Amino acid sequence: MAHLDARAAREAMAAVTADSVGRRYDRIGVGYAARRVPDARWEARIRAALGDASTVLNVGAGTGSYEPTDRMVVALEPSPTMIDQRRHDAAPAVRGSAEALPFSDGAFDVALAIFTVHHWPDPARGLAELRRVARRQVVVTWDPLVFAQRMWLVADYLPEVYEWEAKLATEHTVVELLASARSEPLAVPFDCTDGVLGAYWRRPEAFLDPAAQGANSGTALLDPDLVRRAIARLAEDLDSGVWHRRHRDLLEITELDVGYRIVTAGE
Repeated sequence: MAHLDARAAREAMAAVTADSVGRRYDRIGVGYAARRVPDARWEARIRAALGDASTVLNVGAGTGSYEPTDRMVVALEPSPTMIDQRRHDAAPAVRGSAEALPFSDGAFDVALAIFTVHHWPDPARGLAELRRVARRQVVVTWDPLVFAQRMWLVADYLPEVYEWEAKLATEHTVVELLASARSEPLAVPFDCTDGVLGAYWRRPEAFLDPAAQGANSGTALLDPDLVRRAIARLAEDLDSGVWHRRHRDLLEITELDVGYRIVTAGE
């Protein structure tokens, strides 16, 4: 009876949290797949982190970015809008939440979570669930302080991004709550195809496109008027040459660590 009660509680929580997180991405996730194209170099890093795992649970799977195709994968995602953008040949997707995974203990070799933990209503419970259902965990997240210091968009135009991110569950939370966690930098190539907020560190003109602003939560969830004013200042600095004079050193390098991290944990 206790086992059934625990399962019923997980299912009830899954319905509630899937609805709350799902509604957020139903609003900002339209067109996500077109802008957040997996970068082959990041894909190679994530595959290496997965190691020899034959079964993978992708939690907060979104449109399916970075899901391996050479092993058994189950995707879990709360937003119907994101699920609808998955490719027809993508792994099967279950609607649910990280805090109440509808799987048995140890059901997977690896639980994968890519740029999603910061959206979970209860990150501690969600990370505990990753540990429950998989012997290893692979989480892609970021260090907000490093990001704010090295990503000029935040430092020069939108410090509000850091004010928002500093409250979220990011690298520190993940490392603290996963057993024997190890964190490694995930540098951003200058031509990164994945339209995360840090992707355009050497391509400032990209931020003038509203679709680029909307493809990541860092700007999509801020006050739209605030973002418009910041982007207007950026446009002025690009026209006047101020941006290029201020950041000319960036034009000479091919990748940059802006704080993105791959955290691995478990056996």
